Amino acid sequence: MSPRSAQVNEELRRRSRERLLQAALELVGEHGYEATTLGDIADRSGSARGLVSYYFPGKRQLVQSSVHRLMHRTLEEALEREPRTEDGRERLARAIDAILGLARDRPVLMRQHMAGLLDTEGFVQCPEQKRLSELLRDTVARYGSRDVDADYPMLRALLMGAVFAALVPGVPMPLPVLRAELFARYGLDRELGVPPDAEASGGTCDSDLSRFFATGRQSAGRSEEKAAGQ
Repeated sequence: MSPRSAQVNEELRRRSRERLLQAALELVGEHGYEATTLGDIADRSGSARGLVSYYFPGKRQLVQSSVHRLMHRTLEEALEREPRTEDGRERLARAIDAILGLARDRPVLMRQHMAGLLDTEGFVQCPEQKRLSELLRDTVARYGSRDVDADYPMLRALLMGAVFAALVPGVPMPLPVLRAELFARYGLDRELGVPPDAEASGGTCDSDLSRFFATGRQSAGRSEEKAAGQ
């Protein structure tokens, strides 16, 4: 059998990484961070256990990257949903509602994400975090910011603060209140965006996360996974 081309090997590596991200997101959402091991993630993804460290230094980095993927793909869907619009105010409203919706729909994942950000290492600089940053910066620019470098970090901080406030155990703030505060700050009409359903209970959304990951066929053999990591 002739050796695989560099392009084929690259595609196998990409799919391996995608499967690990998806498995981490699923397992932490189902069982929590502490109860999920790297071995569990490798088994769920169909990868050799030693392959995890090829892509990620540890569990915290893997989980944070997976949640950043969830966030940026959720944000992409919200910004590009029909009817598509170039209106900066509508796009900012959609962005706010998308992030607040994650606090409602994925409380376990978002709570762990906030805890991870408070770790001394802070943000994991990864492709998923970079894409999320690009989307939020573009949203701020389209909104009409004259200083994106200053206004983007402020929007990020306000969204993180709102998610934190919504998820504080025992004393969570209602999402409609947080939404109203953010909309007021940016002068957005309440009819814009897609407000999170105030009556929906946390964690009851669609559990299928596969649309967020380009894993290709799931039948790739373990031997291919090992070869891709070499």
